[in-house]
Amino acid sequence: MEQIEVVRKAHLKAGDSIQGILRKKAFDVRGITVAQTQVPAKVASGWHHHGQRNLYGFVVAGRLHLEYGPDGALVADVGAGEFVHVPPRLIHRDVNPNQNEAAIMVNITLGEGTPFVNVDGPNISRARSSSRTRSRDGVRT
Repeated sequence: MEQIEVVRKAHLKAGDSIQGILRKKAFDVRGITVAQTQVPAKVASGWHHHGQRNLYGFVVAGRLHLEYGPDGALVADVGAGEFVHVPPRLIHRDVNPNQNEAAIMVNITLGEGTPFVNVDGPNISRARSSSRTRSRDGVRT
């Protein structure tokens, strides 16, 4: 008989963390990783992308500014109770604008290959263009 699997907070495993972001994994099976991401107050992660993986997230606490686009000028602002999708290879960084509170997000990455790639800045993949753009609040235009 199949069983329900529960991963207790104390049993989360070290995840694929990058500069400024602490990740703890709950599940990592067949191209699906479920993790918790923590960004401390006043911290910005390094610029990165998630390779061929889609990242879907739900902000549990705090607020995140996801900077992306040419010169990092576009911002998707995501607060507690809101969802976000970061497409494959989209260079971005996670910024916690709060002075006192860590931002916590539950995220699911789908796809094969490396979970993240560090890059020098947001202009590394200008060749990756899209007919869609997003405003500062992340709404497609």
